Amino acid sequence: MHEPERFFDPIMKRLISSLLPSLALLVSAQAADITFKKYTLTEEFVAEGAHFADFDHDGHNDICAGRFIWKGPEFKERVSFTAPAEKEPYDPGKGYSDYFLTYTHDFNSDGWTDILVYSWPGKETWVFENPQNKSAQWTRHSIFDVTDNESPDFADLNADGKPELICHTGGQLGYAEIDWKNPFGKAKFRPITPKSPANDKKYFKYTHGYGLGDVNGDGKQDLLDRDGWFEQPADTKEDKDWAFHPGPFTAPGARGGSFLLVYDVNADGRNDVISGYDAHGFGFGWFEQGADGKFKEHKLMGSKPEDSPHGVKFSQLHAMKLSDVDGDGVLDVVTGKRRWAHGPLKDDEPNAAPVLYWFQIKRDGKGGAELIPHQIDDNSGVGTQVTPGDVNKDGKIDVVVGNKKGVFVFLQN
Repeated sequence: MHEPERFFDPIMKRLISSLLPSLALLVSAQAADITFKKYTLTEEFVAEGAHFADFDHDGHNDICAGRFIWKGPEFKERVSFTAPAEKEPYDPGKGYSDYFLTYTHDFNSDGWTDILVYSWPGKETWVFENPQNKSAQWTRHSIFDVTDNESPDFADLNADGKPELICHTGGQLGYAEIDWKNPFGKAKFRPITPKSPANDKKYFKYTHGYGLGDVNGDGKQDLLDRDGWFEQPADTKEDKDWAFHPGPFTAPGARGGSFLLVYDVNADGRNDVISGYDAHGFGFGWFEQGADGKFKEHKLMGSKPEDSPHGVKFSQLHAMKLSDVDGDGVLDVVTGKRRWAHGPLKDDEPNAAPVLYWFQIKRDGKGGAELIPHQIDDNSGVGTQVTPGDVNKDGKIDVVVGNKKGVFVFLQN
């Protein structure tokens, strides 16, 4: 049996090698065939972000944005879970909402999903407690008093199986741990940097660009900003400064983007960083980590179509997330253009089409990779948040968006 195996092996290798280009074309064709059905829940400006969960236990996911829930699966019935804010209705051309980013989680482990809201940069973080269908109004708990940064996340940083508030406050980068024995009490901030001077605008309430991920492959989540990454130490029981490693993860002089994403783009065993360069301007790329720990920039978009290998151009990537949109086992990037972040007269191309895209990560098997753009929509865009996930439970990735154009759900066909 050994002789035929040795004879057959090189034949199979040549056959597989000859088929790889065709398989790559097939994957690209399948990605190009992916389409989405758009549901416009409202054209009112109610929030800068949105999320989903089955809040009423009817077996269907619902959409939450602002103070409203749209009940699935049709999303036609809208209910309010808290009282209106004083400044409602919100004016998309002149103001902002009281709901910048929204996440969902069962905080008190009662089996009913609650709603986390980052209300405004520099202001409170709320949790609205699910009343288990017993009341229309949800009790609001303020769990953190001053949440800075325009891209706070909600994820498990310390490997305890529970999420933390990924934010900074008072001029210090860090994260806030929730007391899961008292989940509606105040979260405890854990600083990882010294406190910056009061006049330093590097770490203040409107800072752009923050993220988390295992940059050095030691199994611990690190924190990132536009200038580099902070290495999580072996012991986090005491507050201390984390070791800083320079990136940077933006273009020179840019203010920084939104969520910094950590992922092994080219499958070389080292995690890379995907970043928007300016949340109110142009720029998008990924930074390849070399064996020496240094990063090489791969520019994906700039201010001109010729800056993109695929001729795509849009500005203000104020939100992005990783998700396996095409189901090939490789994560992709979902992002788009924020609409009227500072009204219709400011920022780069404020009135250009608010597009929504997914960028397919296509690896070449030789240490290289492409990010291939696929447009989902041209009349919605992103807010300060974009939420990919399986909304209708059919095994395919959908996208939820809340911004100054309204609230939208895109269900993958």
